[in-house]
Amino acid sequence: MRPNSHALTVCDLIRPSSIWMEIPLLLSFNLLLVGCAYLTIHLPFLPVPVTAQTFGVLLVAMALGRVRGTAVVLAYLAEGAAGLPVFAGGKAGMVALAGPTGGYLLGFLAAAFVTGWLADRGWDKGYIKSVGAMTLGTALIFVCGLTQLSLFVPAESLSAMGFYPFIPGALIKIAVAAVILPSVWKFIRR
Repeated sequence: MRPNSHALTVCDLIRPSSIWMEIPLLLSFNLLLVGCAYLTIHLPFLPVPVTAQTFGVLLVAMALGRVRGTAVVLAYLAEGAAGLPVFAGGKAGMVALAGPTGGYLLGFLAAAFVTGWLADRGWDKGYIKSVGAMTLGTALIFVCGLTQLSLFVPAESLSAMGFYPFIPGALIKIAVAAVILPSVWKFIRR
C-alpha cells in the first residue's frame, strides 16, 4: 500500500538530510498550529472556545508521524506555557494550561502521539483509516479536556459545556483533515 517502502508519512518523503532542513519543516507545522489557535469562536455560554486547533493537531500528527508530530505539539505547548501568545485567542502561560481549556491543550499531546503512531503505520494513506485515526485522536482530546473541565463546571453541565457543542465542528475538522493526506498520497502515486 505504500508508494515508497521507505516513506512512512508524507514528511518522510521529504527526508530532511540535516537538522538545518528539519528545523524549518517543523517550524512551519508549529506555525500552522499557532495559526489554527487564532481561528477562534467564543460562545458566551461556553468556558472553552471553538477553535481550529484540533484540526491542526490532527493534520500535524498525520503528516509528521509520532515522533515529529508529538515534538511539534510539545514545542507548541512549551511556547504557550512560557508566555508566548500561541493558545486560542492569544492566551498564554501556565494559567491557560491549569484553567478550563488546559485539559484540551494537554490532550493535543496524547492525540499527536497516537494519531502520529497510526500514521507511521500507514493510516494516513486511506480515507477510512484516516477518519479512524483522527476520530481516535479527537476522542483523546475530549477525554483529557473533559477531565480537567470537570474541575471547573458542575458534573451535570459537563457534556453540555465541553462536549456536545463541539461535536459538529469536530466532525467537520475530521472530515476535512482526513481528506487532505490521502489526497496527497493519491497525487504522489500518480
